[in-house]
Amino acid sequence: MILTGSEIAHQASRGRITIDPFDERQLNPNSYNFRLGPTLKVYTDRVLDVKKPNPVEEIPLEANGMVLQPDRIYLGSTVEVMGSEHYVPIIRARSGIARLGLFIHVTADLIDIGSINQWTLQLHAVQPIRIYPGMLLGQVTFWRPEGIIEPYCGKYQGSRGPQESRIHLDFEESVGAWGPKEGVE
Repeated sequence: MILTGSEIAHQASRGRITIDPFDERQLNPNSYNFRLGPTLKVYTDRVLDVKKPNPVEEIPLEANGMVLQPDRIYLGSTVEVMGSEHYVPIIRARSGIARLGLFIHVTADLIDIGSINQWTLQLHAVQPIRIYPGMLLGQVTFWRPEGIIEPYCGKYQGSRGPQESRIHLDFEESVGAWGPKEGVE
C-alpha cells in the first residue's frame, strides 16, 4: 500500500520516515520531491571492473549548471537525508525530467527498508541536458511492507554525497564464491 502525501508528512512528523530537511511544498498526492545535491562523481576509466574499486572524479555543480553527456553514468545524490525503518522507499524521476530523457536512478529504484542516507542517483542522459544543483529532480514514494522487517545494514548505510559502486566488496567477502569455478570457462 502506498502512502499519500499527507500520510508521508504525518509519518515524518512522528519520526517513522526521515526526510531532512523536510519542506511541505515538496509534497505531492502520493510522493515527495527531492533535490539534486551539489556534487557529481564520474568514473574516469571507460571500462569498469566489478571486481575492483573504479576511480572517480568529483565535480562540483556550479550555479550555472552542468551539461550531462550521453554514454556516461554520473553519480549524484539527494540533498535530503531520507529513509525509513517502517516503510519501503522507491525513487524515480519527476515526469518533467523523464520527458527530457534523463534517467535519475537507472536500474535500482527500490531502496531497502532501514537505509537512511543521502541516496546516490545514477544519472544517465539520453541526449545532452543541463542540470543544476538543488533542482527538484526526483520523487520518493513510501510503501507499507508486509512481514518481518529486517532493516538494511549494508555497505552504503549512512552515506553522504554520491557514492561510487562498492560491488567489489562482494567479491572480497565471498572469497571466490562469485564467478566461474576452477577449470570452467
